[in-house]
Amino acid sequence: MNKNVAESVTLAKELARSVGQRYDVDTVVCPPFTSLQAVVRVLEDSTVKVGAQNMYPESNGAFTGEISPEMLRHLYVDYVILGHSERRTLFAETDDFVNAKVKSALENRLRPILCVGETLEEREAEKTFDVIETQLNGGLAGVSPEEVERVVIAYEPVWAIGTGKTASPEQAEEVHAFIRGWLGKRFDSAVSERLRIVYGGSMKPSNADDLLAKPNIDGGLIGGAALEGRSFGDLVKAAEKASK
Repeated sequence: MNKNVAESVTLAKELARSVGQRYDVDTVVCPPFTSLQAVVRVLEDSTVKVGAQNMYPESNGAFTGEISPEMLRHLYVDYVILGHSERRTLFAETDDFVNAKVKSALENRLRPILCVGETLEEREAEKTFDVIETQLNGGLAGVSPEEVERVVIAYEPVWAIGTGKTASPEQAEEVHAFIRGWLGKRFDSAVSERLRIVYGGSMKPSNADDLLAKPNIDGGLIGGAALEGRSFGDLVKAAEKASK
């Protein structure tokens, strides 16, 4: 919940100039709902895609205050973040509800960014893999191998979001490797290798190189470090470096 429309447009214009013609990495911005239409217009001639931060699974109806996937498609939005830890903890979203959103997004030609991750208490209790597996099983229930290739998985250790703490590259890679292995068993190894698994735990320019150097970390789901144009551009450069 950052940046009004004018501030979002200013940042989008800066990104269009600095990273808007980069073809060797994929870049997506996910502004608040109120800024989506304006940001889409700014970025329509650039390589930067636009996503939403959330959505409701139904197409329409008596769901006051909610945003449907159909509404997002009419704004030419390509991606949508689902199951973010803040949605799970602050708004009590369950795996079943997240799964309904994932399937609805796929049905409406949106690419879900499905977030999974453990709390500090769960990590200290050595339940990280159990938590991740439960969230993956729940979030991807009923999703076919063909459909899952359109999903991006974001690992976001809840204890490393907005706290200044960051999982070490080794800790992050361990979980990413687990996720890819799980996907290989649930679908098949070829699908799991093509799927993108991005890291969402306080990635910033100072640690991006080390994180992106790991074989199973395919990118980042960036929070605070994406709110300033220079920082955003530095992260894109780090991704370009890692892709070569």
